[in-house]
Amino acid sequence: MAEPAKKKRLSHAHGSSQASGGLSLSAKNRPEGDQRFVEGSIVRITMKNFLTYDFSVVYPGPNLNMIVGANGTGKSSIVCAICLGLAGKTAVLGRGDKVGLYVKRGCPKGSIEIKLFKRCGSVVINREIHVENNQSLWMINGKHCNQKTVEEEVKSLRIQVSNLCQFLPQEKVGEFAKMSKIELLEATEKSVGPPEMYTYHCELKNFRNKEKELENGLKEKANFLEKAKQRNERNKHDVNRYYEKKRHLDVIELLEKKRPWVEYETARADLDVLKKEREETRRQLNTLKQTQAPTKNRIQQIEDKLKPIDAQIKNKTLAIKDFSTKSKQKQDHLDRKHKDIEDIKQNQKLKQIEVMDHQKRVSNTRQAIDDLKAELAKVSDHSNVTPRINEVNVELRGIQVERAKIEEEKSDLRRERDNLFSEYKMSEKKLKDMNNMMNAKEEKLRNRHKDTFAALLWFREHKEMFKGHVHEPMMLVINVRDPRFAKYVEAHIAFHDLRAFVFQRKDDMEKFMSEVRDKMNLRVNSISSPDESRAHLNPSRNIESLRRFGFFSYLREMFDAPEDVMSYLCQQYRVHDVPVGNEQTKSMIKTVIEEPYIKVLYTKEERYQVKKSIYSNKISTSNSAVHPSQYLTLAVDGEEKRQLEEQMRTCQSKMKEIEERQKALQKEASALDHRDNELLAEKKKLSEQKGKKRQLEQKISTKEDSLRHMENSTIDLQKIEEETKEKIAAVNVQKVSIVASLVANMKQRATLTMEKVYLILETVGLTAEKAQLESDYREAISAFKATEQRFNRLDQRKIQLTEQCKGMMRRAKEICRMTLDQSLPENLRNAFGKYPDTVDEIDALLNEERSRAECFTGLSENVVDEYNRREQEIKHLEKELEEKTRGLTEYRQNISEAKERWLNPLKQLVEQINDKFSDFFRSMQCAGEVDLHSENEEEYDKYGIRIRVKFHSSTQLHELTAHHQSGGERSVSTMLYLMALQELNKCPFRVVDEINQGMDPVNERRVFDIVVRTACKGATSQYFFITPKLLQNLQYAEEMTILFVHNGTYMLPPAEWKEEAFIQRCLARKARA
Repeated sequence: MAEPAKKKRLSHAHGSSQASGGLSLSAKNRPEGDQRFVEGSIVRITMKNFLTYDFSVVYPGPNLNMIVGANGTGKSSIVCAICLGLAGKTAVLGRGDKVGLYVKRGCPKGSIEIKLFKRCGSVVINREIHVENNQSLWMINGKHCNQKTVEEEVKSLRIQVSNLCQFLPQEKVGEFAKMSKIELLEATEKSVGPPEMYTYHCELKNFRNKEKELENGLKEKANFLEKAKQRNERNKHDVNRYYEKKRHLDVIELLEKKRPWVEYETARADLDVLKKEREETRRQLNTLKQTQAPTKNRIQQIEDKLKPIDAQIKNKTLAIKDFSTKSKQKQDHLDRKHKDIEDIKQNQKLKQIEVMDHQKRVSNTRQAIDDLKAELAKVSDHSNVTPRINEVNVELRGIQVERAKIEEEKSDLRRERDNLFSEYKMSEKKLKDMNNMMNAKEEKLRNRHKDTFAALLWFREHKEMFKGHVHEPMMLVINVRDPRFAKYVEAHIAFHDLRAFVFQRKDDMEKFMSEVRDKMNLRVNSISSPDESRAHLNPSRNIESLRRFGFFSYLREMFDAPEDVMSYLCQQYRVHDVPVGNEQTKSMIKTVIEEPYIKVLYTKEERYQVKKSIYSNKISTSNSAVHPSQYLTLAVDGEEKRQLEEQMRTCQSKMKEIEERQKALQKEASALDHRDNELLAEKKKLSEQKGKKRQLEQKISTKEDSLRHMENSTIDLQKIEEETKEKIAAVNVQKVSIVASLVANMKQRATLTMEKVYLILETVGLTAEKAQLESDYREAISAFKATEQRFNRLDQRKIQLTEQCKGMMRRAKEICRMTLDQSLPENLRNAFGKYPDTVDEIDALLNEERSRAECFTGLSENVVDEYNRREQEIKHLEKELEEKTRGLTEYRQNISEAKERWLNPLKQLVEQINDKFSDFFRSMQCAGEVDLHSENEEEYDKYGIRIRVKFHSSTQLHELTAHHQSGGERSVSTMLYLMALQELNKCPFRVVDEINQGMDPVNERRVFDIVVRTACKGATSQYFFITPKLLQNLQYAEEMTILFVHNGTYMLPPAEWKEEAFIQRCLARKARA
């Protein structure tokens, strides 16, 4: 694609990071008033120290401007310059939020200058940006001004950099499809509608809000008027009730005045009765006081007589207690002597029993000796059993040897089984840990990409559908040998490949994608491994030759993966030829990048990519930080997992064999035990026959020795009886002495007891007389106290009634509004005479009158005044309601007129957009339409533009949303909508940045043709189309301006650039190729 010869490059470049643009007609060749530009179009853009540019001047053409260049060269920098140079906000660009971030790194300030076409004289806007305080200095045509002045100038030219229908930067492409119908309508009105259309729309929305307020106000007034009428109708009846209530209240007032006078008269009569009762109680109190003195004196005499008697009783009691203690001691001593005699007699009986037992044992022993000798005589000599016993012993020893062998084998089997069981449990634990790590990796995949996880679950249920090997997503099957190196593998392999399924056969991959992508609508990646395995490709150089640079391994050696996965990674990412180094590599990086065979390398914390220029053979590098691993840190070795499962199966099989062998050995041991028991029984029987005679002789000898011992140990029974009699006589002498002392003590205690009884009887008589006297005295005291309390109560009651009468008199006069020295007026006395003279009758009448008055609730003195006032208010409200109704009718008429001024042109505008939009889609063999959408015609803030598209003949038209269509389909729809606006030519220029990146080649070519055809017409506005690449063999127009953007250290200064020499070199290179 060659640039037209008439176009000339103009650029200034400084430093290795600068970028230059291939530019259109230079300022020298283009006339200042070129009529091909529309009002407000951009004639020139000058950037100095702005993003990637040191200094550059861009001259766009009046129609379609294609800005082409590789990523990172500075295409979007031109878009940023247009936005910021025309007073746009940084939020429009979606990049840095501070304007100082757009100045080239290392420079204190930068500037943008934009020249806009205007028929009466072009406008030059200059913005100087200072990094230190994020401030900007503005100039228009060389004169300083503020930002607001620039915004007003830009607005007057219908430039709207914040409107996505006019200005669509790279970071905002995805937001266009997310715009609501309402937002899209407002953006379209601002972009291509007449200047007054959006104003009319805003006015209508305000009118509608005002109309709602008027309707609500009118409704409230009508409701208030109706309620006022109803309330006054009710009040008319209340006026009549008010007077009736007042009559009852007058009676209540008179009764309330008479009641305290009646209460006073009643209280005064009660006071007279109380005074008489008090005097009678005083006389009774004096009489009781005189009768209590003799009884009190007799009680005192009895108490004086009782005191010495009580002292004598206490002394007698102590003496009796002393003699009782001594008698108890003598009785205990006597009991012990009785016990001693019983013990002596018991010992004698035991000796007699022992003599009888001794005689019996001697007789029994003699009888046993005779029986044993008789049995020994009967025993005859038996045949010799020794040879048979020897044979049995030999066989028993053989059985023991066999049993030892079996036990030894059983012990070996148990040890072997325990070892196998431990090995099985260890393998099971390792396998469980591996499964846990796999679950953790799967959970990370599910959180990051749910569609891939859903496809993984489907694949595991339908593995049998595929003929060749199918590997789960790479991030699950790649096993990094050392977690420290996971970050290098993850940084080198793109995430879309890490989540991709790897297929050995392409037909399997097509079948898989048909199921999960087409039928299940899942966004899933899949890869077909190379037909010929590349997994074992050799690196360009042996790693040993690179160790001097600090390299210790190639990337392939850091992880394990299935053959097909490794083959793909070696072919696509050349993991077999990417060395990984350490800090030494970082320190020697300048030397390392000069090695001709290293294209990509890793140091401890960075990734370096080395490129060699085809023009100058100079080497350029780019580096980026290596971030910590997110997915590959958890390593699961698939081969190890398979070996563990095989090892577990082997252990289970061997343990089963051991159990069967143990059962067989147990049967053999049981048979040997049975034979051993039979031989032992036979040996015991033979041994008994051999040793029976010897045993009898030994028993006879033992019995005779025992008999001789018993005959020598005889007991003298007569001597024992004599000793017993002597001991009993000595104890009886002691008992006589103890009994004499005991009798003397008991006689003395009896005498003291009788004396104590006589004293107690005397005390009882005196105590009974005292108790009777005290009872009589207490009764007299109780009667005296009761009388005294009654007198005190009466006295207190007299004082209270006196004060109460005085208070009642004061209260009665206060109620009647009289002074304390004034007597009851005659008119009140006559009025009181008409009503009852008792408090109960007055209270009954009061309750009756109050009940009647309470029936008239909600009434007051103001009820009549309120009734009259509300009548006037109702008349005023009826007049006000009539005026508001007339005003609302007039306001609705104004809204209807404003609606016609706005809606009719808007419908025509939407129809024009729909015609162009539909034509563009039909030309692409698709369908699309644009319509004005509103659920309620009166809700003007709910109007919106609805875009509906159809890309496949088998589907229906669907509304354009951020979710229903694919990214490429949204890009096509967005581009064609903007082109439909292009021909309406209401804005000076439009900017679209890299919108073609998501399109497939067919749609991209169709859209490009539409863009060229539409934007290159003579009467359209200026158009900027930014893209990093274009398809081959596209159709171009002479009206296009193609701006190539390049960057690099060896860019030529603008003065040395020659298009003819460049083209000749390209042709020569093609000829040589």
